[in-house]
Amino acid sequence: MGDVVSAHLDESRREMITARTGDVFRDFSDVYEQQYAVALFNSVRYEIEGGGGPQSQLLHRKDPLAGRSIFSGSLFQYQEESRKWRNRFVSVPNSYIIGLYESKTSHDRGLHPKVSINCAGYKALTSMEEYMELINTSLPDIKAKAASNPFIKCASQFPLILWHPYARHHYFCVMTEKEQTKWHAVLQDCVRHSNNGLSEDCSVQTPAFTDSVRLFRQAKGNYGTWDMMCGKPPQILANLVMETLHPELRSLIGPRLRGKMQQRQRHWMLISDAVYKQVLTQTSFQYDALVNSCEAQRAPLDARLRTDMDQMITSKEHVSSKIRALVLPKAEQTLRTNVQPYTSSILEALMEPTSRGFSEVRDVFFREMVEISKNSLNGGGKDKLGDNMERLSMLAFHPVKMQSCYEKVEQLNLEGLQQRFDVASPSVFVSRAQILMREQMDNAVYTFEQLLHQSLETKGEEDMCKTMQCCQDRVLKKYDYDSSTVRKKFFREALLQIIIPYMLKQLSPSCLPELPRFKELIFEDFSRFLLVENMFEELVLQSVSKDIMMAVKEAAVQRRHNLYRDSIILTNSDPNLHLLGESSAVDWAAEFGADEPEGPTGGDGVKGGGSASRRRQVVSMIQLDGLPLSFESCMEVPGVELIPEEDDEMCEEEEEEDLGPSEDPKSPDSVNEIRGLINPVVALGLRVVEETKSDITNGTEPTTGTVTLEDSVQMDVTPVREDVPMKSPRDKTSPQTILQELVGSKKQEVDTAEAAIQNAIEDIEIVVQEDDSEKIAEVSTAESDNESSPAPQVVTDSSLQNDSGFQSQANEGQEEDEPQPITNGLNGEDNIIDPMDVEVVLA
Repeated sequence: MGDVVSAHLDESRREMITARTGDVFRDFSDVYEQQYAVALFNSVRYEIEGGGGPQSQLLHRKDPLAGRSIFSGSLFQYQEESRKWRNRFVSVPNSYIIGLYESKTSHDRGLHPKVSINCAGYKALTSMEEYMELINTSLPDIKAKAASNPFIKCASQFPLILWHPYARHHYFCVMTEKEQTKWHAVLQDCVRHSNNGLSEDCSVQTPAFTDSVRLFRQAKGNYGTWDMMCGKPPQILANLVMETLHPELRSLIGPRLRGKMQQRQRHWMLISDAVYKQVLTQTSFQYDALVNSCEAQRAPLDARLRTDMDQMITSKEHVSSKIRALVLPKAEQTLRTNVQPYTSSILEALMEPTSRGFSEVRDVFFREMVEISKNSLNGGGKDKLGDNMERLSMLAFHPVKMQSCYEKVEQLNLEGLQQRFDVASPSVFVSRAQILMREQMDNAVYTFEQLLHQSLETKGEEDMCKTMQCCQDRVLKKYDYDSSTVRKKFFREALLQIIIPYMLKQLSPSCLPELPRFKELIFEDFSRFLLVENMFEELVLQSVSKDIMMAVKEAAVQRRHNLYRDSIILTNSDPNLHLLGESSAVDWAAEFGADEPEGPTGGDGVKGGGSASRRRQVVSMIQLDGLPLSFESCMEVPGVELIPEEDDEMCEEEEEEDLGPSEDPKSPDSVNEIRGLINPVVALGLRVVEETKSDITNGTEPTTGTVTLEDSVQMDVTPVREDVPMKSPRDKTSPQTILQELVGSKKQEVDTAEAAIQNAIEDIEIVVQEDDSEKIAEVSTAESDNESSPAPQVVTDSSLQNDSGFQSQANEGQEEDEPQPITNGLNGEDNIIDPMDVEVVLA
């Protein structure tokens, strides 16, 4: 395959790619230097004047994933060089950069991964059909058949594919549908996190870069949203270069490829990946140099701004008023005729799935709270609380638990509006809404942690369930407020992203040629910070913002989507809570978890062994039943049982039912103990002793049976033959005394069966009757017609018993005071069994 790449990407073509990348970056750098100064001006002005929106009610966690990893396990990866599937250990750390290792041992030893995947710009697919639809459009003039076979034969029917329009594709597969669902959720979370790479904390670099990319694309005639505005700035710049370079190379190299359609597609993907790597390497180096150059000038620029800020603001307002007279009439006309009729439709299309998603976030959080409350009511102690809270702390970053929330937003559909307003796809808005949902979930969880920890410190662990309920109610009220604020802000931003590009595209042909004459009104010392192009866009933004604000307010008044009206919003309503936000995160494992020894540190810095290390991984592993270890796609590793899914919890309950009695002391929740309480089984062994026995009776087997007492208590009765010396009457003890001694010796084990034993004693007393002679009781056998030699036997057939106990049906019609002899001899003779030789053993 390397020959194919080198054959089509020779030295001259690589030089052409380098030159094209340099040209694009040179034009971009000019725009970036201008926008950097403008962004610095806006940042300093905002710092001086202050301002901002309403204060958030929930607390924000600074570094939620510190010391944690997301997921790890084994997948089958397709090797393009050998065209074979190999088992690879996959680790997803908190950076969301997927690492592929030769084995788990290599990962634990801290070796570098064989492959690292940054998922920015990728799509996670779960079917070869969906993948082939994207592949069949990769080369021009190739009409692939709908049922054409892919060039990859998947090793199972559960594939996982990472697709990128320019970079290399990655192919995986698993053995079960459950694994595919979990891995797909993890891969989607990696893509979602990587696409949100620009940090909002950078108040100068981030707006400077985003505005530069937008203005650069607008200069080329590309208005509207852009799907490849994802990843870090070097990746976005590489996508910016490939946006024009990729189609040109495809039309140039595509016709020269030879072979079958699948082979040509495969060769083109290898070539495209080689070009993308070359461009990305160049943009990374050049962007770092550009940022360093601008940051070196930041200090003198900042000093000048703070000195002349008042004059700059006055000058900007004067020039803006002149531009407004030119732009505002045209903007209002375009807005009235082409935008306002569609605003409500766009807003409704955004609000419906987004509100369902945030509502699902609230429901998931509430269900987790209910589960923790149940555990506390069922006798969960301090250690149990630590485990539950550690599990809850990572709820927002558990892709499987959050998948139901994300799916609600994925139903967002702008069909019918995309072409009119030049919206490439709704994926930009879907991804942004999902990121906001994850942030709100983490804020709610973190706030609950702080409130509960504060309550436990002041009130103690008594009545913990009531304390948790109070904290939960407070958090849910704050979540309702914050989710309303966040959603309204999201709706306004989304409407601006859709409408502003359309407005600029309509107004630019008539307004841009008029802008240069306004530059004369700006002092030369201020011309670096005040650009007429930015003033023009700000005026268009102001003209649209008023209508957008009114539309969102009307939606809030209707309360169709649980939005608060701005008039009832309270700011700084809980100052004591915000003081907790300055404290460090609660280490529930250290304060409330069980003390376990620390194991060795793994390759990702996570310690193996112990409950503390098991909590280091967010997503639990998948355990396969009935498959050998070599075919398990997710092998068991330490530290994987932090947040089990619902299916996993059900499987664990089923496994507990199959387990035998444990050597450790039983807990009140033990399944076997509960069964023993409901239906105790008591075995009674009857030891029959005879004074003399003949040779014929040697080898006679005792009879074993099961009897049912009152309250459906089952008892096993086993007569045991044993040779013991005869005792004199004065040495004999009553049957009641014997049973009481036996019950006393077993009292600790069968406390719950005490009532059943008492019933058994009463039933035996009915059968065993005292008389004036040394005979205390005589029990008649039900059948004695067998041909064996005389031998003492006790027949315990359940068919000969009534509901009252052990009394045989042979006693029916007899008077209770008249003792009945036992006729168990071969010829009908009576072998009298001394009742004192009948011993009842509790098994």
